[in-house]
Amino acid sequence: MEEETTCCPRLDPALWEDKSLQWKDKKFIKGKVFTFFYMPLNFGQVIKRLSAKIEKAGAKVPDFLCLSDHTSKWNMDIYLAVDREVPEAENVTLDGDFFSKVYEGPFKDTDKWCKDFEKHVKDKALNVKKWYMWYTTCPKCAKKYGKNYVVILGKTN
Repeated sequence: MEEETTCCPRLDPALWEDKSLQWKDKKFIKGKVFTFFYMPLNFGQVIKRLSAKIEKAGAKVPDFLCLSDHTSKWNMDIYLAVDREVPEAENVTLDGDFFSKVYEGPFKDTDKWCKDFEKHVKDKALNVKKWYMWYTTCPKCAKKYGKNYVVILGKTN
């Protein structure tokens, strides 16, 4: 029997749980995803398009990090980490101090996770200025691994 393949690497949650991160000129390429009441509609297509640009440039995606910024009920910006500038892509950098916390479970728990994250950062006396979600695996890989990890990252300065 042929082993089922996966497209998403396993996340080691210990690397991201309750961590303070300092980023200086951390490189990303930016894409836009259409959503319907926050549910992504063309996420896979956008990732494929960005991945093709990354591959063509010979670049890599450190940690397979892909941040989502839900700008409204109708769209979200995604930021795919890269190790160098990528031609023909919208290159951006993120700087500053960030705090990350890992959650696990179905996406319907997102509101619960966000409330917990707000409480957690408040208890740490952190002021979050910008939120990002990192959906670490696609639904197919989450099912195969038996875990659906989501990391919330907050820019704290």
